[in-house]
Order: sequence, then structure tokens, then C-alpha cells
Amino acid sequence: MARRGPHEGSIYERTDGRWAGSLHVGYEAGKRVRKTFYGATRAEVAAKLVQAQRDLQTGIRPSNERLTVAAFLEGWLKDVAPTLRPRTHARYVELVNRHVVPTLGRTPLARLTPQQVQGLLNAKMAEGLAPATVVYIRAVLRRALTHAVRWGAVPRNVAALVDPPRVIRRDVRPLSPADARALLDAVRGDRLEALYAVALAVGLREGEAFALRWEDVDLDAGTLTVRRALLRMKGRVELVEPKTSRSRRTIALPDSIVTVLRAHRTRQLAQRLAAGPLWEDWGLVFPTAVGTPLHRSDVLRTLHRHCAAAGLPPMRFHDLRHACASLLLAQGIHPRVVMETLGHSTIGLTMDVYTHVLPTLQREAAQSMDALLAGAR
Repeated sequence: MARRGPHEGSIYERTDGRWAGSLHVGYEAGKRVRKTFYGATRAEVAAKLVQAQRDLQTGIRPSNERLTVAAFLEGWLKDVAPTLRPRTHARYVELVNRHVVPTLGRTPLARLTPQQVQGLLNAKMAEGLAPATVVYIRAVLRRALTHAVRWGAVPRNVAALVDPPRVIRRDVRPLSPADARALLDAVRGDRLEALYAVALAVGLREGEAFALRWEDVDLDAGTLTVRRALLRMKGRVELVEPKTSRSRRTIALPDSIVTVLRAHRTRQLAQRLAAGPLWEDWGLVFPTAVGTPLHRSDVLRTLHRHCAAAGLPPMRFHDLRHACASLLLAQGIHPRVVMETLGHSTIGLTMDVYTHVLPTLQREAAQSMDALLAGAR
């Protein structure tokens, strides 16, 4: 009797009257792996074997029905850890363990449905979770299931079939030139005057500004280079790679900011001498009074005080970045230049965030076109 070839499968009747079929589906750790299919009739099992064989021919491996969502996500989080920034990975772990696993964790991965994912998102919205957080939960699950599809664990990404909740974008309140000057007047004389001035002038992210070293600043050339960002996590402080490849950038500084930085460096040298042995030399441009990295809460508290003195509402540090972009665009600076100054990944992101500036630019464009056409007549 001829032996069956690879992936041909076998069908047999069990002692309980049900039918079963087994199929060799590949190797794991050097060992042959077989999957068994069950049915009430021989024809039912035969149909399952035929479908499994077709899947194998197209590179789709039959799923492990005992693998739960929780077990898969646990393994996935370990696998992707080296590819993510530490804070991003910690956020993934938090969202998965706090929101996904308690609801969907016991569900077999192969049986997860779009309806179950939609139910998870709806439940989180009903709990009062911010829509942006619910969108993030779906994004993490979708990314995980993308890997599951690639690895042949599931035939489709059910999270991709579910619509995320609508997120209302937080309006960016643009600073007028008069507001910007009022804020700079308010911070004048502050130990961190240069920090606020640089953030407003070139739009550094908070972590980029806090991680800036003097070796990154060329005052003679009037440039600043972003090479790293400050990360605080679980009580640890470290300097890490910037957010994206485009975040690594060299920015031209306005002459007035170069002047502010020169004065800041002189004051910092005096502070260093005054601190004596208490000074920790991190080489930072904007450290604490003893040379260590700044803490965002201290900076924010001081910024709020200066905003009040300038007659402005409280701002986040990130709002200085928004103000920089708005002021640049309002002056007619090309969006591509603004994108490179801010370190955005795409010009679409720049224009999407700062659409509030477009009406002004459109009006100026219309007036310029009017002058051009009128002059041609």
C-alpha cells in the first residue's frame, strides 16, 4: 500500500462515533507538527482537510485553536519590545493588560471576531475613557493582529475591520506676535529664560529641549542640532534617540536667540561655580540649578506663572511648539521649512495640525494673485 505524501492528511472514525482528520502542517523546533480536525461526518472532516491543504499551499498555516488572545499578546509584546521606544512599549503593555486582556484575553485567537473587538471599544467608551485612548487601544490590537496574520496564526485582522471612535482634535490656540513678545517679556530674567525663548523660536519638543547639550549648539554658526531626547520612566532618567528619524535635525537660530543663549551660558557658568560639589555635569543647556535634568512639572509651574504675568491663559510646554509653527506659517514661511524645523515626519502632518493658519495664508495668496493679475492688465 502506497504511503500518503506530506500534507495529504488522514481521516478516521473515533470510538465515540465522531470523525477526525489529522494533517502535517509544518515543523516547530525541529519537530513535525500535526493538526487534528473534528466533525460529525466523514465528509465534514474531509472538507476541513481540503481547506487546510489549500491554505498550506498559499502559505497560510492552520491556526492553533488553543492559543488565547492573552497568550498571543503576551508573546507579541516580548517580540516587539526591541523595536519600540521604552515608553511606547510600556504604554502598549499598560493598554493590553488593563483593557484588552480582561475583556478578550480568554477568547481563542482564531475565534476572535470584529463584533468582539467592537464590543470592547464600545465598552471602553461607555466607561468614560477618552476617545483618543480608545483609538490607541484599537491601534495596538490592530498592530498585534497584523503580526498574527503574517505569522499565519489567523487568516484576517479583525481589528482592522472595526471603525475607531471619532476623536475631536484639540484646537491649537495660536499666539499672536504680540502675545509671543508679551511672554518673552514675562520670562526675562528667569533662570530658564533661554529655554522658553528657544522653544518658542524653533519649536523643540519638551524631551528634545530638556536633553539638549552644549555640544549640540554652535553659537558661532547660529545652529542647534537635535540628537537625543530626555526620557523619564519608572524613576530612571536617560537620554534616548529622538522620536523619529526626521526628529534628528539641525536648525538655524535667529540672531536674537543666539544672544539669549550666550547670556544663558555665562549665567550657567556662574551657577556652576556657586553650586560647587553639588553640581552634576550632564553637559545640558537647560539643567536644574545643580546641573541635573529638568522635571516637566517644575517647568510647567514656572511657565504658568509667566503666562499669568503676560496676561495669557495657562499653556503646556508643547503649546510653545504650536506657537512657533503658527507664527512661522503666518509669516508666509513655506510649510516644508516649518516641517523640517519641527521635525515632523510628513508635510501632511504639519498642515493637518495647523489648518487654523490656512485662512490667513489663503487670504494673503488671494491678495498676491490679485496684485499680479491686476498688474498684467
